Amino acid sequence: MHVPDGFINAPVSVGAGVVAAGAVAVSLRGARRELDERTAPLAGLVAAFIFAVQMLNFPVAAGTSGHLLGGALAAILVGPYTGVLCISVVLLMQGILFADGGLTALGVNITVMGVVTVVVAYALFRGLVKVLPRVRRAIAVASFVAALLSVPVAAAVFTAIYAVGGTTDVPVGKVLTAMVGVHALIGIGEAVITMLTVGAVVAVRPDLVHGARGLTAPLKLRVGGELVDAPAAARPAPVAARSTRAVWATGLAGALVLAGFVSFYASASPDGLEKVAADKGIDKNIEEHAAKDSPLADYGVKDIADARLSGGLAGVIGVGVTVVAGTGIFWSLRRRRTPDAEPTRVPEAV
Repeated sequence: MHVPDGFINAPVSVGAGVVAAGAVAVSLRGARRELDERTAPLAGLVAAFIFAVQMLNFPVAAGTSGHLLGGALAAILVGPYTGVLCISVVLLMQGILFADGGLTALGVNITVMGVVTVVVAYALFRGLVKVLPRVRRAIAVASFVAALLSVPVAAAVFTAIYAVGGTTDVPVGKVLTAMVGVHALIGIGEAVITMLTVGAVVAVRPDLVHGARGLTAPLKLRVGGELVDAPAAARPAPVAARSTRAVWATGLAGALVLAGFVSFYASASPDGLEKVAADKGIDKNIEEHAAKDSPLADYGVKDIADARLSGGLAGVIGVGVTVVAGTGIFWSLRRRRTPDAEPTRVPEAV
């Protein structure tokens, strides 16, 4: 759903830029409460992983594809404030280096793909985990629903922005119907990816999932057919003592494989916004991207003729740049962690 230059007029683009800048400023302050020395590198990894998965367009209908937006995934894994920053870093890298998403539309893209998806998804997620049983499956279910609904809501918000500042005269009702319809289908893919990713991390390291915090339970032992609190000696070591290197290395390797190899097999069909824009005529005033001459424009390395090598190398570079930039930002925002933090335990159903 990367909005290009020319879809939205200058005054509304500036207004969206102000909203996005305000959201980023608030998120910079809020992220200081979410990040510590353990989670800051992981937040950089989340940004790089989202960059990689966004390269994997999947078919959703005849001649249409979709890709992960990532707001729900980022918010659940690293927190809503850090989630906004993750998506903002990804969009900035895509716009400057890969000519994906207009630079004058950066504020629109951050507002729609970053702020809206994160706020909607995290609010739904927190509401669901409060009413669902306190088991790991509840986190997966809540992740699925939150991601599923965040995508069409973002599409509706884009339509509202278009209604105010669109540069073409197309009935808003037609745009809304088409945008929400196709992005409801894309939301299914978003939900599956988010659920599987969150579920995988929760299965091995629930203490690293921001959305799982607070879902704690004392360790229980079954004695004589009854559950009793475990003695202190049987409790696990504090999470501060557990290394995150294995998770970080595995996640980075996965992102590199996805961007460097699997992306070659992604759907070449236009994504939801591109398809609607072409069908409804809202792309009549589209402008050339300011970074169209970038050596990485369109996710390929300039002067490398082999499409597989060019795209794969561009993907690897993108993951590398994003993880470095994201980790640098999040590391600077981290707070010092006390060594006696208690572990997060997400109980299984008994």
